[in-house]
Amino acid sequence: MAEFHELGEKGEDLAAAYLQKNGYTILETNWRKGSLEVDIIAQKDDILVIAEVKTRSTNYFGEPEEFVTKAKQRNMIRAANLYIQINNMDTETRFDIISVLKKNDQHQIHHIEDAFYPTL
Repeated sequence: MAEFHELGEKGEDLAAAYLQKNGYTILETNWRKGSLEVDIIAQKDDILVIAEVKTRSTNYFGEPEEFVTKAKQRNMIRAANLYIQINNMDTETRFDIISVLKKNDQHQIHHIEDAFYPTL
């Protein structure tokens, strides 16, 4: 497996563990339907959390969260709508970004709640 895939998987594992440690229940990881994909779907209290995880080995070109494009946000919104419909849910939904930055053998996690809002 390519090194960047391993780094991405490690970042997603760390993000899921971080969320669990902070009281979230992980409902899905790497949820896919057609061309849509969500890294982590979690719940805390009555809020459904749709989370994108961005992992980088350096922030030389910018912070990891800066790489969540508008197109990715639109796809996350579409995926969330589909997930909610399939599971017949009626709950408040929030879109988060979790950035993981590898520095030497350490990982810094930055959880951005309400990173963006779905637009009409």
